[in-house]
Amino acid sequence: MTLAVDVPEGLAARVPAEQRGPGLGRDAVRLLVSRGTEVSHHAFAELPALLRAGDLLIVNTSRTLPAAVDGTLGHARVVVHFSTRGDDGRWAVELRDPDNWGNTRARAGGPAYSYVQLPGDVHLICEEPLAAGSGRLWWARVSGDVPTLLHRHGRPIRYSYTERGQPLSVYQTVFALPSADGSGSAEMPSAARPFTEHLVARLVSRGVQFAPVTLHTGVASPEAHEPPYPECFAVPGTSARLINAARAGGGRVIAVGTTAVRAVESATGPDGVVRAAEGRTELVVTPERGVRVVDGLLTGLHEPEASHLLMLEAVAGRAAVERGYTEAVRRLYLWHEFGDVHLLLREEGPHAESCSGNCW
Repeated sequence: MTLAVDVPEGLAARVPAEQRGPGLGRDAVRLLVSRGTEVSHHAFAELPALLRAGDLLIVNTSRTLPAAVDGTLGHARVVVHFSTRGDDGRWAVELRDPDNWGNTRARAGGPAYSYVQLPGDVHLICEEPLAAGSGRLWWARVSGDVPTLLHRHGRPIRYSYTERGQPLSVYQTVFALPSADGSGSAEMPSAARPFTEHLVARLVSRGVQFAPVTLHTGVASPEAHEPPYPECFAVPGTSARLINAARAGGGRVIAVGTTAVRAVESATGPDGVVRAAEGRTELVVTPERGVRVVDGLLTGLHEPEASHLLMLEAVAGRAAVERGYTEAVRRLYLWHEFGDVHLLLREEGPHAESCSGNCW
């Protein structure tokens, strides 16, 4: 799905919400709500009033890693983005060129050589592209322990639309939890960023439940819009039971972020029952495949060519996506990880838009 809208460069969120003025918090962003062709505009702090007792939010607990590390490739400086750890011990990495502002730009043509020197006498060897026909991400063998390397020498991945570098804490959500093996996300599961402890407490007091899942998201640079690669996920048994109970009780199941959709739909059988599951998911949610358990999606605003839009269409229908994005541009909503958020809800009642695939 490609949207026929132009997103002006000036709509990129250049700094986090809490840095835009005195007294502001993470929740000082706008909330666009789309259901079919109906659109409404809110402050994110109004979210509790938009949900009902018995609704359930699926949240991703993956912690953001300092996944960008400086290195040298031949005589050239490069920035290595560590994306995903493979089952064979290799890492999927992206090599990018540093610029004069402390961020990075896409490196044309992939690695010029296969050997990259990293800090602490660590090196990596790029062996093969992650996917056939794509030279952007490579499987690489790393001579040292990557979590230790990132802890000592890494920083958050940053793109050119941001104004300045930020500490890692800015890229952690209120739901983020450390993992025993140091795993995490190369880029922040940013849909959850506007949540604060106070807002979570208000939601709980309203009767909204939370079901934690984990999906470690890989690199998704703005220059390319490939479908997501295989990623590690886990849906605990307690969360599966909460989701099934909410659905049985008539509550809406709303995923916070596309990563949460991918995780829970990977753990949902053709019968619509969510079961405990973990491993590596290759699921790509499209309108043809549909969704089995998710009734709504809270997410950021994606580029008009982004593959994530197919998931949005699967959840809420094409009309909701097209109308919502048209209004977002018209009302000057802000894009990217520090930007505004979009709540897409499936239509209810006899006029609900039908969807193909396994829709429930």
